[in-house]
Amino acid sequence: MEFQQLLFDGRDKIQELIASKHFAPDKANLVLGFGQRTLLEKTTPFSKMRKLYPNAEIILCSSSGQISNHCTIPDDIVVTAINLEKTIIKTTCIDIVSNDSIVDLGTKIKNDLLQEDIKSILILSEGSHINGTELINELIKQTDSKISIFGGLAGDEFSFEKTIVGLNADASAGMIVAVGFYGENIHFGYSSEGGWSDFGPEREVTLSDKNILYKIGDRYALDLYKEYLGKYAEELPGSSLYFPLSMKETENSTPVVRTILSINEENKSMTFAGNIPEGSLVRLMKGNLDKLIDASSTAAHKIKNKSDSQKQIALLISCVGRRIVLGDRVEEELEVIRETFGSNTLLCGFYSYGEISPLLDNVACELHNQTMTITTMFEE
Repeated sequence: MEFQQLLFDGRDKIQELIASKHFAPDKANLVLGFGQRTLLEKTTPFSKMRKLYPNAEIILCSSSGQISNHCTIPDDIVVTAINLEKTIIKTTCIDIVSNDSIVDLGTKIKNDLLQEDIKSILILSEGSHINGTELINELIKQTDSKISIFGGLAGDEFSFEKTIVGLNADASAGMIVAVGFYGENIHFGYSSEGGWSDFGPEREVTLSDKNILYKIGDRYALDLYKEYLGKYAEELPGSSLYFPLSMKETENSTPVVRTILSINEENKSMTFAGNIPEGSLVRLMKGNLDKLIDASSTAAHKIKNKSDSQKQIALLISCVGRRIVLGDRVEEELEVIRETFGSNTLLCGFYSYGEISPLLDNVACELHNQTMTITTMFEE
């Protein structure tokens, strides 16, 4: 594996941040470019990136903050070019706006990507229209829960207006891109941590519709939520980022975090960035900045030993909510990952509207919110 990472303003300015010794641009077969949606739309950088990397599958994705190997969140597009020397990749995409069938998406991925030697699938999806839970459920169904799936939902800084993704073209609204990795030489590590602490009793969801939560037990969801928030209730919906929800679909399920997107004072409901099915068990969560940063370190340590001395890529996909909550300390969660992995690992990634990652005891995938997810990738 060889790699290069650039800062690219979309026009003429290019700054190389790092390149491995034997990297050659014409041998790059996968390029990931993360940038602000407004910059990607203004500069339409694909044609210039194609000149840089003539033989690569090029993916552009808008973000709520693009992550560089220097543990910074620059204004420029962060371009990471990868030459997988022993691994075959295949790509496909679908416009979910013009064709809003999740089943059609799953069928296309199955037809275009699934073959006997597939190792894993990367998903970079638009984040404005898609129901993330329905997306991953369809992917799990089509892959029969046997293929690990990782990635995330595109972001739009803190605007929440629209998100854009592109495959071998400039990014546009409604696109979902999938990349399949094939062969026995590519190896992956997956980890996801939140750093939030549960508080209050565990309660059953009694009325919901997909990602809209109406009742917990015999109480309206918003009334109960406000009761626990106390003084922070006056700052809703903004303060909800500091108090996500922990959810288990069954008593024995692994908990996942759900971020609150909006509230409805009229019917006292809350809308989340993932489904909250009836019968699931929920608890409120809270956190402090140190615990959030420590969680990112924990996520890195969990998969560090899988390739301690290997040259590798670490794709970091964190949540826009974490970036907002961490504020000026946001780069610390990147720095602790850098310290854990060391100089053999190239960091790239973005802040998202939802993270997709396998759980450690599940080979498929799960939709996460308010987490730091890390996928390591190396060849041998």
